[in-house]
Amino acid sequence: MAKLPGGPLASRPLHFFWIADCSGSMSIDGKIQALNNAIREAIPHMRQVASENPNAQVLVRAITFSDGARWHVAQPEPVDEFRWNDLKAGGVTDMGKAMKMVAEQLSPEAMPARALPPVLVLISDGQPTDNFDNGLKSLMGEPWGRKSVRIAIAIGEDADLNVLQKFIGHPEFQPLRANNADSLVRYIRWASTEVLKSASSPSSQILDATQSTPTSNVPMPTAPDVTELDSANDVW
Repeated sequence: MAKLPGGPLASRPLHFFWIADCSGSMSIDGKIQALNNAIREAIPHMRQVASENPNAQVLVRAITFSDGARWHVAQPEPVDEFRWNDLKAGGVTDMGKAMKMVAEQLSPEAMPARALPPVLVLISDGQPTDNFDNGLKSLMGEPWGRKSVRIAIAIGEDADLNVLQKFIGHPEFQPLRANNADSLVRYIRWASTEVLKSASSPSSQILDATQSTPTSNVPMPTAPDVTELDSANDVW
């Protein structure tokens, strides 16, 4: 087979962030363990998606928030090497701090201009206890923050849907409502596979952070229907 002019296409980094609520309420009804299980089960599917698109180098990180925010996986790890260690719940809900810490990693100095739009998946069951709006302002103040694909998953009935909608920042896309462990598994898998596919698709590769488009141009796939799962008895 003839070689492509100029050699093979170079892969472009695609940064994927889990942003996980570890406040005390996540310890109720097994929510934190359900989240651990859902992310762990999604990892092989993420690897499969990545293997099908060699032009994207998928790099995964995770940040948690409760009393403050801290990196659970601080360095960008290739998805083939990514391992999930269980989260533990306790404390308040300092979501704004997590937004600021993610924003720092999406600055032009931290992100290469040729990267693909990053994917941010926020998972929460409650309301922020710090200044969320200020944190979100920091995130959206970064070019890569504005161009990121932002997904929000609400766990249970007490999640603040208005806050999660602000994070998404798009009137046509709403927070995904996970009312039990089964629906959470399905949403987590969708976010880590179908959304990942879209973010690494050719249409998302035409822009970089130096271009003027203010928001992401990634086509959003249709979210899964979990209606039949929500009729289960073990609802949060």
